[in-house]
Amino acid sequence: MPEPILHTLDIESLDLEGRGIAHHDGKVVFVDGALPGERVVARITRRKPSYDKAQLESVLRASSQRVTPPCPHFGVCGGCAMQHLDPAAQMAVKQRALEDALAHLGKVTPGQILPAMQGPDWGYRHRARLSVRLVHKKGGVLVGFRERRGSYVADIHECRVLPPHVSALLVPLRGLVGGLSRPDRIPQIEVAVGDQATVLCLRHMEPLTDADLLRLRDFAGMHNIIWWLQPKGPETAHPLDPAQLDALAYALPAYGLRMHYRPADFTQVNPFINQTLIARALMLLDVQPQDRVADLFCGLGNFSLPLATQARQVLGIEGSATLVARAREDAIRQGLAERTEFTELNLFEVDADWLRSLGYFDLMLIDPPREGAFAVAQALAVLAPTERPRRVVYVSCNPATLARDAGCLVHDGGWTLRAVGAVNMFPHTAHVESIAVFEP
Repeated sequence: MPEPILHTLDIESLDLEGRGIAHHDGKVVFVDGALPGERVVARITRRKPSYDKAQLESVLRASSQRVTPPCPHFGVCGGCAMQHLDPAAQMAVKQRALEDALAHLGKVTPGQILPAMQGPDWGYRHRARLSVRLVHKKGGVLVGFRERRGSYVADIHECRVLPPHVSALLVPLRGLVGGLSRPDRIPQIEVAVGDQATVLCLRHMEPLTDADLLRLRDFAGMHNIIWWLQPKGPETAHPLDPAQLDALAYALPAYGLRMHYRPADFTQVNPFINQTLIARALMLLDVQPQDRVADLFCGLGNFSLPLATQARQVLGIEGSATLVARAREDAIRQGLAERTEFTELNLFEVDADWLRSLGYFDLMLIDPPREGAFAVAQALAVLAPTERPRRVVYVSCNPATLARDAGCLVHDGGWTLRAVGAVNMFPHTAHVESIAVFEP
């Protein structure tokens, strides 16, 4: 075996995967486990022409922001990347990443930096996909997240970012799956925690036997959970007990709403931050009772229905027919059907003529997936001043695509980026959520 290549490095910054960035002999070196301001000894694990990857071996000079990770599995489990960094410092890193993306990719500077949005550091993750693998040499079934530097399922016994009652299920789930007729054909379990129910959706690639179903029911009764079964694609997911079809929901008490959803539906992972994010979005929009509002990429109405409690009319547009149906159902359930309209459309293929055809909107909220909303930004950029909403709030889960879209709005359309701020939707991960305000 060749001798390891060790370098002494001064760490300059963090990348969006939580790795320390250093330079050595003219090359960038990404160091897992290192923090800005530290001097470390790192072992090179992969060499590329323009950069190297390395693993922290020892810390010669520690950062004042370094903390002891509370999770015993940190560094092996791929669920978290920043537990070794103080949570307040994590937020500063994400804010800096957002500002750097806007400056370097979008060539735009916001007029104001909004206060960072933070919530609980632990137990916040109410949505998760747990990988399941039968590994005989490790004693049976593993249930958890994938390893940080590999495709194997990490051998974990707890998870601090999951709600405690879900973390406590990781070991019992091993025994449950191991006792099913085909444990080798169970690839994953989706977790969805509502305000009054916890659903586990079991992906099974072979039919379950009567004995399997009995084991699942016994487990559900013992641990107070609800089983859904998914034999094929997401559309095949269904509750083991049909009477529990509508058990999942989350409350938005500030608006008198309770949003219903299914395990396969997209909802925000962090319900605590979600409530704060909705409140800030509506505050930044400054919704008035006479306003007509567009909510693009509206999902199941997470922003649409709160908006409808304040505005005259809300049009929600979403590419998923399933989520559009869910939004319509909840609008009726909440008594907001007369103020809302929901329609299905691919928002990656729209233009200014389409936008004009919808009529004038006083305000617009955009909440796209990681791909961003470039077609929408292009459409907004070419609207005449009299056709433009007086304000657009853009909720982003990807600084790079937000920066691209902001550049389009500002440089091609003459819009102004009034304010932007980071949102710590996923503490201890490198994921950066943000919110931005544009005005014509």
